[in-house]
Amino acid sequence: MTHPLHRRAIVADTHNDLLMAVSARPPRQWGTFFRERWLPQLLDGGVDLQVLPVFIDDQHLPEGALRQTLRMIECAHVLAEANADRVRICLDAGDIDRALDDGRIALVLALESMPGLDTNVELIPTMHRLGVRVASLAHFGRTPLADGSGEDATGSGLTSHGVAALREMERLGIVFDVSHLGASGVAHVLELATRPVMATHSAARALRDHHRNLTDDQLRGVAATGGVICVNFFAPFLAERQADMTLDRLLDHIEHIVSVAGVDHVGLGPDFIREVMDDLTPPCCEDVHTRGVDPRQAVPGLEGPAGLPLVTEGLLARGLPEKHVMQIIGGNVHRFFGELLA
Repeated sequence: MTHPLHRRAIVADTHNDLLMAVSARPPRQWGTFFRERWLPQLLDGGVDLQVLPVFIDDQHLPEGALRQTLRMIECAHVLAEANADRVRICLDAGDIDRALDDGRIALVLALESMPGLDTNVELIPTMHRLGVRVASLAHFGRTPLADGSGEDATGSGLTSHGVAALREMERLGIVFDVSHLGASGVAHVLELATRPVMATHSAARALRDHHRNLTDDQLRGVAATGGVICVNFFAPFLAERQADMTLDRLLDHIEHIVSVAGVDHVGLGPDFIREVMDDLTPPCCEDVHTRGVDPRQAVPGLEGPAGLPLVTEGLLARGLPEKHVMQIIGGNVHRFFGELLA
């Protein structure tokens, strides 16, 4: 039985790639597939606010990237219209609050890297008009805007186009996401940013030395902007040995980030890739995306959103005050979007 606090709280997930799975179906199935396959999981997990990233896998690069970006955004709008009784795409803080008040899941569209835009920063307003409210500049590799964390050895910051993209996002009110950005790029963003930034799905490098995780200095830097670090559940980013890829290890990462960044700056960004991969035929993501880690590895019980109550129960069992648990599982993200998407 789900803990009463979990049912009472606003639960926010800032990274679920379910659009990849839904958009892989024929368009006529988008609404029903979401309703039958993903909506029950979100409801079982108590999800109230869901960020939906648009991720373009290698088979569409480079020529098809923009087409696939538009296709996935259209998929989000179609599934929302087909399930208007349960979900709503939200463009601002008012939309989010109205959705929550109506008992619907608030959906926020994001771009995970921008391969469809290349150097055409002038298309960022187009993405904003289509509903995008969160975006990052890179995945694991190099883009015309910035280097991903897999290219840390280059020591590269944002390119001139990347700086222009940051400025345009700040002008429009699109939240800048530092997850996946290379270390020098994160430092560059923290130097330039005039608005709070977010890490939508990043764990603690102090506990798992992986380039996808954030160092303590980076965690403090994001928090200093007024931002939120949303903790990644992807098992290989939590521990090196499979035996250590457990709920307790995830809770260790959450508690560490709380201790470094402060409880006001921590959220959840699960990245439930196992569930997405199980839905995709052929699999979307080869080793190039995850740099040798198995995308189907998952923390037991947290293969998908239905497991989210386990996190609430685990944090409470560790003695965290109820107020702090409610902040971590969604309150901070709700407040952050309330401020940034006003």
